[in-house]
Amino acid sequence: MISFKEALKIVLASCAATESERVPLDCALNRILAGNIVSDVDIPPADLSAMDGFACRKADLDKTLKVIEHIPAGSLPEKAIGPGECSRIMTGAVIPSGAEQVIMIEHAQEENGFVRVVKVTGAANVRMKAEDVRSGTLVLTKGTRITPAVIAVLASAGCAIVNVHKRISVGIIATGNELVEPIVVPAAAQIRNSNGYQLFAQTISCGCTPKYYGIAVDTPESTEKMIRRALEESDVILMSGGVSMGDYDCVPAVLEKLGVEINFDSIAMKPGKPATFGKLGKKAFFGMPGNPVSTFIIFELFVRPYLLQCMGHTYKPLIVKASLKETISRNKTDRLEFYPVQFDESGKVTRQSYNGSAHIHSYIDAEGIVAIQKGTGQIEAGTGIEVRILERC
Repeated sequence: MISFKEALKIVLASCAATESERVPLDCALNRILAGNIVSDVDIPPADLSAMDGFACRKADLDKTLKVIEHIPAGSLPEKAIGPGECSRIMTGAVIPSGAEQVIMIEHAQEENGFVRVVKVTGAANVRMKAEDVRSGTLVLTKGTRITPAVIAVLASAGCAIVNVHKRISVGIIATGNELVEPIVVPAAAQIRNSNGYQLFAQTISCGCTPKYYGIAVDTPESTEKMIRRALEESDVILMSGGVSMGDYDCVPAVLEKLGVEINFDSIAMKPGKPATFGKLGKKAFFGMPGNPVSTFIIFELFVRPYLLQCMGHTYKPLIVKASLKETISRNKTDRLEFYPVQFDESGKVTRQSYNGSAHIHSYIDAEGIVAIQKGTGQIEAGTGIEVRILERC
């Protein structure tokens, strides 16, 4: 059994970056940039009005001004502003020569082609040329995960086609004689397979391509057939169940037969102790306990960082420091342990009702997880604590 930090170090050290490919901008969401992006234009491209109003000189704010032109967005001004003059201008329109600021429509009175300023705020209401980005500036770096905001920057930089890392294909297998698919009404000794679909969803949220292979019954033949097929067709294999030391857990023997080199098969953490990580050439295998919370946590702490790093992105989970609202106590302190938590209205951390590693319902409303270190039996209310924020699709 190895420590959490050692296990994560082993997993991340085995990452190998995928090749790149070019995709249309509208297909780039949640992908990872494979190269730097430089803007080919100034943003804004000229001095633009930030408001609907009247463009004028600062020296004329106390005068009645003649409206000499109307300037809509997308059109260039035709007239320069002289003393005692102004132009009616729309938001996003180019500021005419001679004008120094824009008076909001609400702060002016217009009548018969003349305008009088009724309120002076001092705000220029002008977006200056290149105040956001100057042409030739690096705007996005290689390894950036493409979010909706990044999509907007790519569009602004003229990237209709984006160079991204190729997606990782992920094969997902559930094991256990007790499992049935969600469509089946389970008998007394059966439960529905939730892990396979949970892992499928988590894989999609990483920007990877999942393939669900189904349920392997607890026999070496069934397990070997399914793992062999997944190894042939996928870059990464995720398997829930069958990796502990039970009488019917045949996965370790099958992996050895197939030549998978096991890097570790037990982590000093809870939930998720009987977790396995191995490699077969460039293929990676993650074996997870069958309990749903264990599977969920192992994915978030190990699989997500691995998948994203293989696609060129160094994953850094959001860590928030907050105060613990209520004391957390536990009886066994021999391992690092993770608990689901929420934030209350005041921003304090509250522990979710949690009955153990089969209680996946406790994660429906969980906003993050907290780690209780080995040897610690209690954390008092009011103690500062770090919360690892959970990813949302």
